Amino acid sequence: MLVLVLSGVLVLAVGGCVCVVWAARGGPRWVRGAAAATLMAGELVGRAGRKDRRAGSDDNGTD
Repeated sequence: MLVLVLSGVLVLAVGGCVCVVWAARGGPRWVRGAAAATLMAGELVGRAGRKDRRAGSDDNGTD
């Protein structure tokens, strides 16, 4: 079951990357929408990762 979920996430990520490249080359409107959603999701994941790293390094400086 976990393999299926991870495979689905991988397919969505690869599909999002394809949409970003296609939109950069002037794809149809739905591709530009999917590319915007992919870039927004990537930005949110990046921000969440940065917050986690900052919170972990504020302890006692032992990280």
